[in-house]
Amino acid sequence: MRRTEVRDGLALPTDRIICGDSRKVLKTFPENSIHLIISDIPYGIALDEWDVLHKNTNSALLGQSPAQRTAGKVFRRRGKPINGWSDADKEIPREYQEWVSTWAAEWHRVLKPGGSAIVFAGRRYAARCIVAMEEAGFNFRDMLSWYRPRAVHKAQRANIVFEKRKDLKQARNWLGWRLGNLRPNFEPILWFFKSYRITIADNLLEHEVGAYNEQALVKWFGSPSNALEVDHGPEDRGLHQAQKPLRLICGLIEMVTRPHQLVLDPFAGSGTSGVAAKLTNRKYILIEQSDILCNSIKSRMANPVQLCLEETS
Repeated sequence: MRRTEVRDGLALPTDRIICGDSRKVLKTFPENSIHLIISDIPYGIALDEWDVLHKNTNSALLGQSPAQRTAGKVFRRRGKPINGWSDADKEIPREYQEWVSTWAAEWHRVLKPGGSAIVFAGRRYAARCIVAMEEAGFNFRDMLSWYRPRAVHKAQRANIVFEKRKDLKQARNWLGWRLGNLRPNFEPILWFFKSYRITIADNLLEHEVGAYNEQALVKWFGSPSNALEVDHGPEDRGLHQAQKPLRLICGLIEMVTRPHQLVLDPFAGSGTSGVAAKLTNRKYILIEQSDILCNSIKSRMANPVQLCLEETS
C-alpha cells in the first residue's frame, strides 16, 4: 500500500516507481525529505547508448571488433578509442563531471541534513563525480571498496594481437603482456553526506540520520570495514547490464537508515534498490527514465525475491 511522507507541508507519496528524468522529477520534491539516496549512476564509459554522456562522435565508439563478436556478451561494445586519444576523447572526463553537476544540487536539496548519498560511479571517473558532488554542497565521507570475486578479465593478450597480424617475432616478444586494464575485482562506492548544524549526535535527535549501524555491517558483510566482499547471487542477473548484488544494496541501506525511513534511487535501473528497501522494511521512491526498464521494475517489485541471509558473524 502506498504511503505518504509530509515535509514542510508538502505531501510526498512513497513506495512508488516514477517513469521520467530524475533531474526534472526531483524539482517537485520538498527539501530535507529523503533519508538516503543510493544509486548506481551511469559510469560514462559507453557500456551502451544510455551510458554515453559526452559529445564525442568517435565512429568506433560502441562498435564491435571481430574478436568481440566471437567473445560474445562479455565484451558487448567498444567503449574506448582504438587509434589513440583525440582531443575530443580527452574531454570525456570533464563532460562527465558536468553531467553529474546537472543533478547533484537537487540531490543535496532533497536530502535531510546528515543524510547519506551512496553512489556507484565506476573507477575511471569516480574522482570527477566526487568533485561535482562536493561543488554541489556534499561532504565526501569515504570510498568503500566492493570486491567482486568473479570479475571478468577483458584485457586482450598482446601476443594474440601480433599473431593475428602474422608477426610471430613480436608475438613471442610480448608474450604475457595484455592491452587494457587489470582484472576489475574492485569497484568504488562513494559515500557522501549532507552537512548538519552541530554534532552528529544532535543531528540524530533532530533528523534521525548521520551515524552508521555497525551491527548491520557485521550482519551483511562480516565486519565494520570499508572493504566489502559480495558476489552476485542467482537473483542478481538478467535484468540490467550493470546490475548490482541485492545483498550489497540491502547492507548499504541498513548501514545508514532505520526501518520505515525513506530511500530514493534517481537512476533505478533494474530496481534493486527498491527490492532491497522493501526487504529491509524501508520506504522507497524509484525514478527511471527508460520506459522499458520502468515497466520491468514494476513487474519485479510486484514479485520481489526473498533474500535468504546467512549470518556472517
